[in-house]
Amino acid sequence: MDLKQLEYFVRVAELGSFTRAAHALGVAQPALSRQIRQLEVELRHNLLLRNGRGAVPTEAGQVLLAHGRGILHQVERAREELGRVRGALAGRVAIGLPPSLARLLAVPLTRAFRRALPEATLTIAEGLSAAMWDQVHQGRLDLALVYNPPVSADHQVEPLFDGTLALVQARPPGLADDPPLPIPLADVAALPLIIPSRPNALRMQVETALAALGHKPHVVLEIDGVAAILELVAEGLGCAILSSHAVASWTRPSALQTRPITQPELRPRVALVSSAHRPGTRTQQAAADVIRALCQERLGAINGASDRRPGAVPPAAHPPTAATPPDR
Repeated sequence: MDLKQLEYFVRVAELGSFTRAAHALGVAQPALSRQIRQLEVELRHNLLLRNGRGAVPTEAGQVLLAHGRGILHQVERAREELGRVRGALAGRVAIGLPPSLARLLAVPLTRAFRRALPEATLTIAEGLSAAMWDQVHQGRLDLALVYNPPVSADHQVEPLFDGTLALVQARPPGLADDPPLPIPLADVAALPLIIPSRPNALRMQVETALAALGHKPHVVLEIDGVAAILELVAEGLGCAILSSHAVASWTRPSALQTRPITQPELRPRVALVSSAHRPGTRTQQAAADVIRALCQERLGAINGASDRRPGAVPPAAHPPTAATPPDR
């Protein structure tokens, strides 16, 4: 076998689809299928069970997948060690950011990464936390910041900081610059909300907290996009419950009024997530250090709160339920 065949097989097995793997690898699907078939012939085993929904590893495929991940990781480590001989870390790191943090962190993260790892390549993907959670498991992302991560044996979860959810409204004309008055969560239930659709983790956190008070949200519109929600709120079509970071990084924050929510406060946890099955390369570990330092500088990271065991999440001030999938 050669490394290309092994990489192709691992990617198909992780993504569960020849089509998705071909897209991720940037190769034609027939060429991908041909390489994997050659690998199966050489090893004298069927490695993938092909069906109408995709492809899943056979028993032999599971064995090769476990070895293949380790082999590819060691190859990447070897490349990095050779880069170290030249005096620098090299390689590619793919990092995922949720939309509410991407505007705030993408530019300073790129600058800090280039300073710390000038010979490495950075890829930043913006997406919903639930999608990025899956992409970390599939190997498409090396690191990701996600909201309210659930417990998982497939992921390394390192809490970084607790955010704050606030009520966002259109700013009335002539409103004074005095600090906005807090609003009890129970009073939020009566307001028309523009909110992401389920299973968005922040929405689920809001609904759970309201249910504990005997209320449910008055949803007038479901939108899965932070920028679109803020535009609609600025036009006076409803209110929103979003993180303060999302509002601060928007293009027209002066068009909005942000009010703290109390009784109780809503504090979603943001964590740095990586795969529990693929130990990070030295370049990826250095990139994680860059993210930690940046979050500490910009957002106030939680020092000493980390537990990097697979799936471990220390208790937050207002933790989400374990069944809540991450999102946005």
